[in-house]
This record gives sequence, C-alpha cells and structure tokens, in this order.
Amino acid sequence: MTTEKQAAIAAIEEKADLVAHVADQIWSFAELSLQEEQSAALYCRVLEQEGFTVEKGICSIPTAFSATYGSGRPIIGFLAEYDALSGLSQKGGSLERQELVPGGCGHGCGHNLLGAGALAAALGVKAYLESTKTPGTVVLYGCPGEEGGAAKAFMARDGLWYGLDAALTWHPDDANEVLTGSSNSCIQTQYHFTGVAAHAAGDPDRGRSALDAVELMNVGVQFLREHMSDKARVHYAITDAGGRSPNVVQPRASVLYMVRSNHVAEAVELQKRVDKIAQGAALMTETTVEKTFIDGLADTVTNHALERVLYRNFEALGVPVYTAEELSFADSLAGTYPGSDRVPGVGSQYDMDYAADAQAKRAQAGHAMNGFLLPLYQGDAFQPGSTDVGDVSWQCPTAQIHVATWPNGCPGHSWQNVSCGRTDIGHKGAVHAGKVLAAAAIDLLTDPALLEEAKAEFRRRTAAGYTCPIPADAVPTIAD
Repeated sequence: MTTEKQAAIAAIEEKADLVAHVADQIWSFAELSLQEEQSAALYCRVLEQEGFTVEKGICSIPTAFSATYGSGRPIIGFLAEYDALSGLSQKGGSLERQELVPGGCGHGCGHNLLGAGALAAALGVKAYLESTKTPGTVVLYGCPGEEGGAAKAFMARDGLWYGLDAALTWHPDDANEVLTGSSNSCIQTQYHFTGVAAHAAGDPDRGRSALDAVELMNVGVQFLREHMSDKARVHYAITDAGGRSPNVVQPRASVLYMVRSNHVAEAVELQKRVDKIAQGAALMTETTVEKTFIDGLADTVTNHALERVLYRNFEALGVPVYTAEELSFADSLAGTYPGSDRVPGVGSQYDMDYAADAQAKRAQAGHAMNGFLLPLYQGDAFQPGSTDVGDVSWQCPTAQIHVATWPNGCPGHSWQNVSCGRTDIGHKGAVHAGKVLAAAAIDLLTDPALLEEAKAEFRRRTAAGYTCPIPADAVPTIAD
C-alpha cells in the first residue's frame, strides 16, 4: 500500500472508538424499517461534525440521507443500512436468550454494524482526499428500510445511482470474503378484501366472506407454483383474518404476498399473474379487493472487476484479530445453535475443492470465528434471498464484501447475531470492513483503468436495461 493509503487506513483506526460508539447507539435504538428517526439523526449529526455536507430526507424518504465530501469525479458511494427486526430484543454479549425489552426489536441482521462500517469507509476516503488533494468525491448514503422497505429501490426509481461511478458496501456475516453472484428480485404487495358481514348460521346466504377470498387466492397461487421458473418463489402471510368470531362471516381480510424471481423483469411478470389470482378470488366470492404496493427490488448484477479490487485490498489488510476472551465467547455462542460446523463461503456451495479448502482453513483456525480470508470465488453463484443493493447494481458498478462479525454458521436474523453485534467482535468487523472498502475506493479514485474496466463489465451485464419494480406513484410503505 502507498503511504497515502496507509495514512487513510490509520485515520480509520483513529476513529475506531467513534465507529464503535455509533454501532452501539444504533444497536440500542433498534428501530424498524422506515422508522429509523434516531438512527438517521445520529448519522447526520456525526457526519456533519466530521466535515461532510449532509442532505436529509433524500428521494422523499424521511430517514434517508446523503453525506458528501470532495469535488469532481470519480464519485464513489458507500451504502449504509440501520434498520432492525421485530421480536429480537436481546442483551448484548450474552450467551443465552435474554430480552432487553419484552417483545422488542433487535439488530438480528447486523445493520448497526453495517452502517458503522460504511461510515468508517467514508471517513477513511475523506482523510485521503483531504490530505492528498486528489480530485474525486465520496458519498455515504443512508439507506433505510432494507428489511421490508427497499429504500435503495425507491432511490433507483428516481435515478439516484446513475450519478455514481461505483458503489461499494458490505454485510456482517460469519466469513471474510468478497461476495459474488446474483440474488432474487422481490416484490411485496398487500391485498385487502372486503365482503359483507352476516350471521354464519342464521343468514349465511347474505354474507360474503373476505376470508374465503384470501383462502381461495392462496389456493390459486399454490396451483401457480407448478408454472413458475424453478428459481421463482412466492410467500404469503395472512395479516388480517377478519376477527375472532367464527359465527360471523368475515367482512374483511388481508394477505401480504412476496413474489421473488432471479430476474426483476420476470418478477414483474409473475406479480401480474398473482394480481389476476387475487381478482379471481374476489370474483368467486363476490367481494372486492384493493392492493397496496409495499416494496420491490431487483436482482444483483455482479462485477468481477470491482470484486478483484476489493479482494486485493482485503488480502493486503488481512482479517480482524481476536483476543483469547473473544474467541472463547464465540466458541461458547456457537454451542447455542445447530449448524456451527457448516462450510463457510458462497463459493463452497458451488465448488467442492473450494469447500474442502474452506474446511481446512476452519480446522487450522481452530475456533468458531473464521479468522481467515476465503479465496476469491468468481464462478456462477446464486443466493435465493433478496437485497435492494441489487437496484444499485443495475445503475452503477457495484460490489460488496462479507466480514466476520459472529461465529461460523450463526443463523441469520437470530438473537445470537444481536448479542454479537454489541461486542468487540462486532466492532472489529465494522472497522475492518471500513478499511477494506476505503482502500478499494482509493484505488478507484486514483487508477482510471480500474474504473473503466468495471464500467465496461457493467455495460455488458446491464445491456438489457433496468426494469424498475417500483410503480411511479408508489411511496415507501409499511405493511399493516
């Protein structure tokens, strides 16, 4: 690494306490999707104090923001998330399930760390631009509502990401790796059926059951499954069953549907078929149906050129180093869930030799924390989950990494993740992620050939054009 890049990394280390403080504050706020008022305010306050120009409420989303430093191109964006999950309130650093607030929320996906790590990266690049007077701009984007809000997709509908030369991000995980491959696109819609109430025994002929409509819709979708792509998925949850009285024909009922497919254009078409089934259910039951668009997001577009830049810097910086006490904690926490012996890494799912190498590295590490960097994998890969980072990747070259912030095999959206998110293990992961992202961004700012290679690959992979899953009149909405 150049002396200037080393100085930027040192600047992040000097801010490690600030990064940990922000992570812990966001962890304690534990605010749900699109409700992250305290979290967004904290980020904006810290970023203004650190010399960034902050714009609040971007793209008409109250808890979204941008924080900019520098001038001219290239413009490199970092993506911060900070929403929590319901029902996961948990005491930090605990080896057993201990709610802090009964029925409360918690950061089971580690977004308190994710945002703090993106903050660290922005601070590092700012330090570099400030000291070297290099032309270029760094922007930290506050992206609320990843868990059921898809703010980045709403921002993509407004064309925000076309203004970037590249976007970099990370996610807490059980492994240290550069992520590759595609993911599922996803559309969420809530259907509200309205019928006519009646006595279920005395006047059944006068009733029109909204709950019947929901159940018939569900049956119709079951038959649709035979005629979907093998990578498509449809999930549902009945959010209002019409009440608790079986002797009343239910006059209202609601169901929330999630339609997924490997490509966003396919998801949009599949969503139209689900809409028709809802209309058919209403017709069969002589009820009416109204639909509310909740969110939608696209599949991810991989960028191998950016992945290589990230990996070279990950190699140079190594991985977080843990104390004996931290390793002991991780080993004990791994004993609280099944699957702690699974093979880590995206590449392990697709390449037997890669998986064998990963297992060997685990054995050599000797602890539940994966204290090693997995090899760069750039083969075909597909993750069935969904992320609104996908919409960013359709509008500018985008890449991301995983940094270990909890033990091997730790389940996603679990109390164990929440517990780890309030420990030095989590803090170290966030700070280290910031260093890797910042170092890669500095390469993109200073080497035009790297950025052009990434842009050329982006143009090839997105030649079909971006299909936005967000209707023009939709606004970010929380499901009932």
